[in-house]
Amino acid sequence: MGDIRPLTLWGRILANRLLSTTMRLIVLTLLVIVATSTPSRADTGLVSAVVTKGGFIVGVGGGRGTLIFHGHSYPLIFGGMSFGATIGLSTAYLKGHAYHMRTPEDIEGTYSAIGTGAAMVAGGGGVRLQNVKGVVLRLAGARVGVELSVALSGVTVRLR
Repeated sequence: MGDIRPLTLWGRILANRLLSTTMRLIVLTLLVIVATSTPSRADTGLVSAVVTKGGFIVGVGGGRGTLIFHGHSYPLIFGGMSFGATIGLSTAYLKGHAYHMRTPEDIEGTYSAIGTGAAMVAGGGGVRLQNVKGVVLRLAGARVGVELSVALSGVTVRLR
């Protein structure tokens, strides 16, 4: 076996300085990472809407809703058209979330999606829409009426 000798006084001083310098470097690195990282300022809001839609081939719809964002309530107006196989008349009671928002105004704009849905007296449906600002609406809920649609939709959302 090898001969293990205790550290001399100078050896202990150098070992302590090395350990102290290493710890300082680790703490400094962590502080730089925390100070320079920018948190995502995007947030999520709650959306509820009542939208009525009707048509034959070209569907037209509109409605009203509410955005709850950072504890405040903002009234919304929904409007839009769909092109494709749309037949009937229905009202949808939708609830969901608006993702990637920084301000309430970010919800405004024209949203697009390709969606399918069917309602016969009472049914369900969901939709995922996105505007040019990157806000994503995920809404789901019940539909009442008679409608069958496989359509490319363009929905406009405005603050009232």
